[in-house]
Amino acid sequence: MPVVVIPHGGPTARDSWGYDPEVQLLANRGYAVLQVNFRGSTGYGKQFLNAANKQWGQAMQNDITDGVQWLIRQGIANPKRIAIYGASYGGYAALAGLTYTPELYAAGVDYMGPSSLFTMLDSIPSYWEPNRQIMYEQIGDPVKDKAMLEAYSPLLNVDRIQAPIFFAQGMNDPRVKKKESDQIVMALRQRGVDSQYMIKENEGHGFRSFDNNVDFYNALLKFLEIHLNK
Repeated sequence: MPVVVIPHGGPTARDSWGYDPEVQLLANRGYAVLQVNFRGSTGYGKQFLNAANKQWGQAMQNDITDGVQWLIRQGIANPKRIAIYGASYGGYAALAGLTYTPELYAAGVDYMGPSSLFTMLDSIPSYWEPNRQIMYEQIGDPVKDKAMLEAYSPLLNVDRIQAPIFFAQGMNDPRVKKKESDQIVMALRQRGVDSQYMIKENEGHGFRSFDNNVDFYNALLKFLEIHLNK
């Protein structure tokens, strides 16, 4: 089957069993959907949570990759028809999958995800400022961990990306600034990589307007139809 991998946002969150309208929408269109509670997901204890420290794009991403490869080995996934789609941290994970395992995905969707760990940490909202040191422990220190953050920022490794990507971004996002999408879309287009970009002027971190959500999901389904059902 064609597969859509959806890493959750957070990353300190988790996917749970139950009705998920987004998953149902994709399943209704014939896609298998994979959601992985990669290390750093909540609800599995402190050791599992802390196993994600300074592992953005690394062990956290490997957990997602392992899940995709399992689907392929089980004969569930068509290895040539797999997309990765996520929002916020999930958007970063989508970009990381397309950057560090480009052979695995036919397409990707980045919904308000950070493209550079440096610019993300440099532009955190003021209400997160008290947690800056905690974020440095979880993600990395821009000075002490400079080489690591460079290695695992998709923007700084954009030459590895080959698959088409659909980007969606709110103009007024306080958490993941519009610049995060702008800069990687520009870099990809300069390389000739298909980079569809939807911007909604009246939205922040995630679309709230019914009309904007209709636009987004129609565009998402059309994008997947083009790139996964060849």
